[in-house]
This record gives sequence, C-alpha cells and structure tokens, in this order.
Amino acid sequence: MSLPLVSVGPLRVSRLIVGGNPVSGISHQTAARNVEMMDYFTAERIKQLWRACEATGINTAISRADAHIMRTLREYWNEGGKIQWIAQSAPEHASTRDNISRAVGAGAKAVFLHGGETENRFGKPTFNELNDLLKLIHDKGVPAGMAAHDPRVHREAEARGFESDFYMLAIYNCGSLHSGKGERFNDEDVPVALEAIPSIPKPCIAYKVLAAGRKHPRDVFPRLYARIKPTDAVLVGMFPKDNPRMVEENVRLALEAMQ
Repeated sequence: MSLPLVSVGPLRVSRLIVGGNPVSGISHQTAARNVEMMDYFTAERIKQLWRACEATGINTAISRADAHIMRTLREYWNEGGKIQWIAQSAPEHASTRDNISRAVGAGAKAVFLHGGETENRFGKPTFNELNDLLKLIHDKGVPAGMAAHDPRVHREAEARGFESDFYMLAIYNCGSLHSGKGERFNDEDVPVALEAIPSIPKPCIAYKVLAAGRKHPRDVFPRLYARIKPTDAVLVGMFPKDNPRMVEENVRLALEAMQ
C-alpha cells in the first residue's frame, strides 16, 4: 500500500497518521478502557503497532512529548524503525519551553502545542504568548503547530499572523475535557469543523475524527477526506486488541476515501 503524502513544513507526511492516545492509555471512554489500553500496550506492542503502520504506508506518528513515548521511540529507532514523530507538548510539564526542547532533542521532527494550553489562553492577554512558543519551536529547527478543539482558536492565530506551520483541528469540540466537565462528543460539532478546515490556508491535521472510537472509519473517512483540503491529513488512534487487522483496514479505507 502507498499512502499519498502532504507537506508539514519540509516534512512529507502520510495523509493518514497514527495517533498516540491509545498507547498512552487515554481512551476518552471509561476508566476501565484506559486501564485496558495501558495493560495491552507494552513497549513491544507499541513497536509492533508502529511497524505495522510503516508496512502499510503510514510514515508518521503523533504522540505526547513525555518520557514514556521518548524512551519507546528511541528503542524503536535503535532497532531500525523509521517512523517520524510529531510531538504534542505534554501539559503536565511545568515548563512548555523545556518540554519543547526535550522533544526536539529526543528526535521530534515537528512539535505542536497541546489544545488545552491554546484554549486556556484564548480570549486572554496571554494568547500572544503562544506565538513565542511557536517561534521557539522554529528556533529548534523544526516545524511548529498548534492544536485546538475550537476552530476559533486557529482563526485567531491566523488573524494575528502566528508562526504556525500547521494546525491540529478536532472534528469534535470536546474541549470541556480540559475544564473537568466530562466527555463531550456531539455530532453537531462535525459540520463546524468540516467548514473550518477548508477555510484555513495552512495544512491541517484532523483529529478526534472517530469520536474516540465511537464511530467507524468506513462511515467517517469518505465524508472527511472529501471535505478537507488535499494538503491536509487525518490522525487516528489505533488499538489492535480490538481488531488485529485494524491498521491495514484503516489504510485501505483511507485510500478508498481519497479516490
């Protein structure tokens, strides 16, 4: 299989990207499901997932910039793996600046700011400080991006001329997760996101596209790939315990949707 590639700065990224929430035990479903993912995803099984992705044409993984992911990636690369890592800043770190530096030092090919951080600053005087972080990422020599569940964040960043090379835009506006108000996956969010992505000139990576496993890619990919720009990509977390052929099937469905 051969997936089309798009550009994120100088990077060439497959239009289907493997996500990092499942490998970090983040299901956005239930506490029991979180534990199930943590128990399943040993370091070896994470590496198996990445190997399966590479074998089917997925050349990029997006995961948190934390010690667990950095250690596993180092092991994977030392064993000959080639998947490229786009790092999400990890909000538990006291210093986002230090976290960015660590991520790039550990091999991240691009870094983006976590949606919780961007949304917490939206509408506040500190919003412009996000651009300082984007500049720092550029100073480290890699493309810079920012995530958000609310498309207004991306539009405001564009209006202010932020130095973002790409945007992570959630199909479901579940930003309430970051304010402790519980899970929120409302289908009314979908058309809002699908209207926003084509209106943003820079490359976008759509995420939360399957409502954290509540939807099937066969029902989502055709509409999604038809609406996003040809320069955009889709991020999907994968949990092969549910289906050992999940990676291969996701790639097949993505390719069919792109035709």
